[in-house]
Amino acid sequence: MHKSIGFGLALIGLAAGLAAAPAQESGLAKPNMVLRQIIEGMPKGDKQEVRVLTASFKPGDKTVFHTHSFPVTVYILEGAFTLELEGRAPITVKAGEAMVEPPNVKMTGYNRSATEPLKVVIFYVSGPDTPFLDMAH
Repeated sequence: MHKSIGFGLALIGLAAGLAAAPAQESGLAKPNMVLRQIIEGMPKGDKQEVRVLTASFKPGDKTVFHTHSFPVTVYILEGAFTLELEGRAPITVKAGEAMVEPPNVKMTGYNRSATEPLKVVIFYVSGPDTPFLDMAH
């Protein structure tokens, strides 16, 4: 856990330092903030497992009806992702945007387009060997 926190703090420090710089030097990459959100429900054990996944949806594809044990961050590479969470209004996130799926909420994700593909990157931090999702009924 301490290594994960240390790495996260290093990235935050790097981002803060670069954001505070008055002008970007030529040839230096600068991170852009896509999402900043306070969340609850992260794993609390001595060790965590970080997973980075990709998913491609053809027009009209959807996920199974499911839940996650911990928050899931989704970054949209291409297209638009619609997430329907039980008891809440649907959320649509477009290319270049990100969102956090809450833990322990039943949901289904969709590519509502009839013509455009959807590509996403998924970041999941969990206890070691925790299933990525659990089927919901």
